[in-house]
Parts: sequence; structure tokens; C-alpha cells
Amino acid sequence: MTAVERELGTRFTVDTLAAILRRWPKRRFVWLMGSDNLAQFHQWKDWRRIARMVPIAVIARPGYDGAAVASPAMAWFGRYRRSAASLAHGSDWSAPALVLLRFDPDPRSATAIRRADPSWASRIAIPSLRDGVTHSRVN
Repeated sequence: MTAVERELGTRFTVDTLAAILRRWPKRRFVWLMGSDNLAQFHQWKDWRRIARMVPIAVIARPGYDGAAVASPAMAWFGRYRRSAASLAHGSDWSAPALVLLRFDPDPRSATAIRRADPSWASRIAIPSLRDGVTHSRVN
């Protein structure tokens, strides 16, 4: 459970998004997910409703692209696909919309990166970092 789910009292993504959209009606949101999640998105509770609530940007994940492209959700999103260039005009987006983001990922694991520099967090000079949505302290 995330901090925002705890604060909103929600469990499922569809309910969390509905609560967020009610709480911040003048804000525009884009759902970010990895292609591993897109591959099984059709199994999420009310996934089509999620897709109709907010535009979705899918971040490529090595090893998952084939499953994501072959997924029932991707077939459903076919007519709602947008180009990555359309992100520059995000205010023009309306749900449902899907954009696939591709880049050359860092091949190292997060664990390897942390092991290489275990004290990285101590060098961040932000005295009171707060989550921009819940305003809770970020640890």
C-alpha cells in the first residue's frame, strides 16, 4: 500500500484514481506504468475504467515488450495510441490515450547501483522532502 492509498483509504488502482481525481479536479494526471504491467493490465480490476480516467504512458521494460504488445489491453488501446512526441502537448491529451516510451535503460539493477554508493541518500540536502500529493514525509 502506498502513502496516497493509506490516506485515501483505497485498495485498488481504479478506486485510488477516482479518489485522486475527485480530490484534485483541476489537476491533470498521466498514469505511468511499465510494459510488464501493460502485459497483464487486462487482469486488473476495472482496467477499462482506469484507461478512461487518465492517459497512460507505458515505459518499456526489457523482456516484456512482446507480452505487452500481444496483450488484450494493447489490442483494446489500438485506436487510442498516441506518439511519444504528443507528450510535448500533454494538455491536449484526454483519456483514453496510450503512449509507449522507449529509451536505453541502465542495464544495472537497482541493487547494484545502491551497493556501488550505499551512502548516496545522505548527500541529498533537502531537509524536509515531502510527497507532492499527500504532503507526507518521504523516507
